[in-house]
Amino acid sequence: MTITPNNILLIVSILLSISVLAGKAGGRFGVPALVLFLGVGMLAGVDGAGLHFDSAEAAQFIGMVSLSIILFSGGLDTDIKQLRPVWRPGLVLATIGVLLTTVLCGIFIYWLFRLVAPEFGFGWLESFLLAAIMSSTDSASVFSILNGSKIGLRQNLKPLLELESGSNDPMAYLLVILLIDFIRQGSPIDSVEILRGIWLLLSQLAVGTLAGAILGYLAVKLINRLKVDNEFLYPVMMIACVFFVFSVSELLGGNSYLAVYVAGLVVGNRKLALKRTITTFFGGFTWLVQIIMFLSLGLLVNPHELISYHVIVPGLLLGVFMIVFGRPVAVFLSLLPFRKFTMKARLYISWVGLRGAVPIIFATYALTAPEVMHARLMFNMVFFITLLSLLVQGTSVTSMARWLGLCDTYRERDFRIDLPDEITAAMTEMDVTAPMLSAGARLKEISLPPETLVVMVKRNDEYLVPTGNTRLYIGDRLLFLSQDESNLAKIEGFRPDKEGA
Repeated sequence: MTITPNNILLIVSILLSISVLAGKAGGRFGVPALVLFLGVGMLAGVDGAGLHFDSAEAAQFIGMVSLSIILFSGGLDTDIKQLRPVWRPGLVLATIGVLLTTVLCGIFIYWLFRLVAPEFGFGWLESFLLAAIMSSTDSASVFSILNGSKIGLRQNLKPLLELESGSNDPMAYLLVILLIDFIRQGSPIDSVEILRGIWLLLSQLAVGTLAGAILGYLAVKLINRLKVDNEFLYPVMMIACVFFVFSVSELLGGNSYLAVYVAGLVVGNRKLALKRTITTFFGGFTWLVQIIMFLSLGLLVNPHELISYHVIVPGLLLGVFMIVFGRPVAVFLSLLPFRKFTMKARLYISWVGLRGAVPIIFATYALTAPEVMHARLMFNMVFFITLLSLLVQGTSVTSMARWLGLCDTYRERDFRIDLPDEITAAMTEMDVTAPMLSAGARLKEISLPPETLVVMVKRNDEYLVPTGNTRLYIGDRLLFLSQDESNLAKIEGFRPDKEGA
């Protein structure tokens, strides 16, 4: 079946519905939803329901738009206070770690193909290109799996992994573009070309960071001065800002993916009009573009090509090499200067080196470059290894954290209430404990810090607005509101819950 304007809405609605239902069912068995989205696309393709979609350029464009939204949303939801302790190791992993992964895997690929498939004649440039395509961890996969795992992580591992996955795509992208450019030239690489590549890499990272920070700041100013009656126009304007940041940073010679992530960090950590509306919208919109992106990539692959000897054998060997050697060695070498991470933490960081949509999208750049020999084989191998990574590593993110003893206390919020940025007060939730009731069981008998109130009580499934005479019981959940965040730590028995994985 060919996708036409007459049936496209029906096809899209069916695929989206199946994807959501598959994601819900997969969550019960610990299967990452993103794998199932890929699977739905594959089943709907030419080897399944017969939908014909073979445009690498269209998939590349869908991926570019989707990644800009995903990366911006990832930055938008990140508290920069959590990044401060881990920004140095995170950036080292996102740059040096990607480079080391490319080098190690490139060397392995070169000798692997000489041994198991010499007829393809993979040279050093083709080997390093394939390694660079798969060198970065996937932001969509990491954000989705960590946020859905419902565990807390010690040693600031969650912000570290999110920072790495959100900021390492630019490094991998630049390596892919440079290597394709070298292959196109068809001449030996000299020192001038190497220096040019290094300069391009550094300038794109610097310009992308600067453009993202400045344009993100200007986006905040624009949104705060918008002053329109319809609050739903604010997210629309923010989407326009995201695409503006992406495009302008590229025109300036910066890396667009890094720019939108930095812009998201800036926007998410400044006072913003209708911030709750904007973040809620982007939460749903991010899932939509993720589904569309993975569906389109699933449609692009031909499943019968994945079961050939030249995909399965080198794909398995390379996938295992990346999981058990390439990624761990790159992580351990990158983190050598940072002694605060334990051996178990380094092992966990190595394990959460998830591959996802980004490597597949990068593989489409090879598909659209006629000079790259065996680009289709590269694409199929990347797709195969992505499935392997998501099925092996993605399904064990939670169990690996528990096995290594890195799980921390976690509890979802019972009171889903957020204060506007204009209000400087702070809120927290806490269970009633025996020490808290030592002076009496009524709310007025509990000693509270100055300018601190209990504004709501959750008892079982019932929510109560308390008065001074409300009797409290051990296990009740209280919502505290205080003028100063430091007052909350003075509450007797205060133990803040960890939110997020």
